[in-house]
Amino acid sequence: MHGNHPRNILIQLIWNGPEQQSSKSSPGLALLLPPATLAALAESWLREDCPGLNHMALVTGAAPSQAVLWAKSPGVLAGRPFFDAIFAQVNCQVSWFLPEGSKLVPVAKVAEVRGPAHCLLLGERVALNMLARCSGVASAAAAAVETARGTGWAGHVAGTRKTTPGFRLVEKYGLLVGGAASHRYDLGGLVMVKDNHVMAAGGVEKAVRGARQAADFSLKVEVECSSLQEAVEAAEAGADLVLLDNFRPEELHPTAAALKARFPNVGVEASGGVTLDSLPQFCGPHIDVISLGMLTQAAPALDFSLKLFAEGATPVPYARRS
Repeated sequence: MHGNHPRNILIQLIWNGPEQQSSKSSPGLALLLPPATLAALAESWLREDCPGLNHMALVTGAAPSQAVLWAKSPGVLAGRPFFDAIFAQVNCQVSWFLPEGSKLVPVAKVAEVRGPAHCLLLGERVALNMLARCSGVASAAAAAVETARGTGWAGHVAGTRKTTPGFRLVEKYGLLVGGAASHRYDLGGLVMVKDNHVMAAGGVEKAVRGARQAADFSLKVEVECSSLQEAVEAAEAGADLVLLDNFRPEELHPTAAALKARFPNVGVEASGGVTLDSLPQFCGPHIDVISLGMLTQAAPALDFSLKLFAEGATPVPYARRS
């Protein structure tokens, strides 16, 4: 159907919002974020941007000021808890006009920030950078989920561990706001046996048995496989999930069907080179998970701006100076 073509999904999200894609409520997702971690991240980002003297503080002064956060591109709003944490570090208060996960129809008035002028401007670029990227990931995730659901497929659209160093929590959170699964957060969240592990261990069976022993009862074991033979060997050795990596769709589905016929309880994940355009080709009855590295590696950042305005004046999204 033309309306579900991947290139039209972000436009559809303007009208439908991502809330239809996920059973999790976006406000509830903020509860996943430990306050101490939020504060530590915000502090590190601000320190990176201003590790020494803030010369412009002498120019702006410390008078009480206010600014409006404007969204200038369509997509999904994500990153409110991190935005709040950044401005809390610089003694500013944020009032939101839109909830997390909202559809953004530009130009949209998203929030208002109040605090001393030099503090408000100290947090400005850090907060905008974070929000633009988190919202970009959420928008890409929502588009991917919508594309997959448009085929009638009911499996999990997931991200990967291909995240920006130091920014993983934000990107994983953005995936969740967009309705996708975050996949494992780190190496401790799932024992994943990849091709290099197999090589180092001396074969699929040895690698899987070692992983199964390390995982004990508390973790699942997933094995990356490049053929049906490897997938069967992994399943026989005790894998919970099999990752069919870099399979073409015409190879993927018969391989998954053959594996499921012998091991119906083994989960099958498809990954490798999947894009929004090609995603529908990977959806099928024997595929449980489709993971896309592009959701965090290639998601376009959304456009936000923070504009100061005089008390009593009407805020505008673009600066107007006489």
